Amino acid sequence: MKSAALPLAAVLAAGITIAGASFLSAQDAAKGADPVIARVDGTEIRESDLALAEDDIGSGLQPSPPEVRRETLLTYLIDVTIIAKAAEAQKLAQTPGFERRAAFARQKVLMEALLDKESKGAANEAAMKKIYDDSVAQNKPVEEVRARHILVETEEKAKEVLAKLKAGSDFAVLAKAESKDTGSADGGDLGYFAKEQMVPEFSEAAFKLEKGALSEPVKTQFGWHIIKLEDKRNKPIPEYEQVKGQIESYVARRAQTELVGKLREAAKVERVGQKPTDTQQKK
Repeated sequence: MKSAALPLAAVLAAGITIAGASFLSAQDAAKGADPVIARVDGTEIRESDLALAEDDIGSGLQPSPPEVRRETLLTYLIDVTIIAKAAEAQKLAQTPGFERRAAFARQKVLMEALLDKESKGAANEAAMKKIYDDSVAQNKPVEEVRARHILVETEEKAKEVLAKLKAGSDFAVLAKAESKDTGSADGGDLGYFAKEQMVPEFSEAAFKLEKGALSEPVKTQFGWHIIKLEDKRNKPIPEYEQVKGQIESYVARRAQTELVGKLREAAKVERVGQKPTDTQQKK
């Protein structure tokens, strides 16, 4: 009966996402921040290579302890190095198509590097705090209520339950005994909800009640309800730190999207052999 409610920061998501790898500076490497962790016939594998392997295959790995995951990634890097050396020995780098694939891979890494740089530059504390403050300022207060209910099959049964409640029966105890709702184990507690989160008949009855009051039997598509209002409030706005990660993602995506848009506008693109679309003709 209750629909999923979106938090305030859920509206702060738009645009495209292109993951970028972390690039370790030469200065950091010189300081020993990127130590050698393995060698394959003299070829070094460094700590930063583990991050690249994580980007490459991490999403497909089964959950495992950190040390097991690290060993899996290192084994992958070692195998890649061994097989690449064997391919070099067979001069596969000189076969038709290899150079184009290598050039494409280089372009993709460069793209990721630029988008990563752009998103990191945009996601500064001042920009993120401003988005949060603007969102809070534009956010209208949303009234919520907290209610319990007992759900039964018939109006007659609902009236019988209401009579017991008016005679002094404990609502939570009676909900556990009489309600057919899945939340009966919690004494019929529905938590806090906004008006649009419930079916109209239920919300209309619940939001009219005063704190502590019981409703008359209410009919919905699920059956007959007796509602007890526990509390009313305006929905709390999440603190900045609670939504900072979501705002950071939004700012990064927006920066990437804007960059891609500007670069597209500036670039001369010719689709050879294709009939131009209306959009392309206007440009």
